[in-house]
Amino acid sequence: MVTAPPPPRSRSPVKFPDDVSDDVRLRLRRLEGQIRGLQRMLDEGQDCESIVTQLAAAKAALDRVGYRLVAAGMRHCARLEPDAPADDETGLDVEDLEKLFLKLS
Repeated sequence: MVTAPPPPRSRSPVKFPDDVSDDVRLRLRRLEGQIRGLQRMLDEGQDCESIVTQLAAAKAALDRVGYRLVAAGMRHCARLEPDAPADDETGLDVEDLEKLFLKLS
């Protein structure tokens, strides 16, 4: 007998604190500038080493944005909210949290 997979768990949206949202938006705006700078470097025919160096810096900055969001959302995602009901199944278990971190690597 074939059984259907369980329905996906509904995930409640995370409301990040204003300071986290502001920090992430600022980081993303800086990243936009870095990407535009990379496009200019390509258009100008700059050397490969400089372009790759800037590309690595942009990648690292994007990784930090992801880490910041995961760290800030950890409390919510891990069902550690003080007002969450005991039977709350919308959070992530430890394995799911590990997968989130691995997606950033």
